[in-house]
Amino acid sequence: MSRFAISEVPFDIAPLREQLLGHDAGAYASFEGWVRNHSEGRAVQGLFYESYRALAESEGQAIIHEALQRFAITRAACVHRTGELALGDLAVWVGVAAGHRGPAFEACRWIIDEVKSRVPLWKHERYANGETTWLHPDP
Repeated sequence: MSRFAISEVPFDIAPLREQLLGHDAGAYASFEGWVRNHSEGRAVQGLFYESYRALAESEGQAIIHEALQRFAITRAACVHRTGELALGDLAVWVGVAAGHRGPAFEACRWIIDEVKSRVPLWKHERYANGETTWLHPDP
């Protein structure tokens, strides 16, 4: 399993979670980010994610590696979508396994924050009023 991946198609989190399980882990924490119908007070109809894939995957792998060094966790993974996403679609998933819940929660939060600030991903939001805007996802 790649610890970090960019996916152009919808993905199922069950097999990703399964790959994090092990007898050494007593806890699992995850984060799912979905496309919502608003952003900064504006009605959103959908969005498009774009990435510099090679750099995004390299930086994402570095983030997971750093998390494994920084926190008392056993395994971690993250997948981020690109392409056209509709309201309610899963845009990003992070999963972390650890011996205890504290490090699992802490690492999960740290990973998503680092992905949003360091990985070269941009989103193109489409608003109900017909306007559009390119954004770097915020933390």
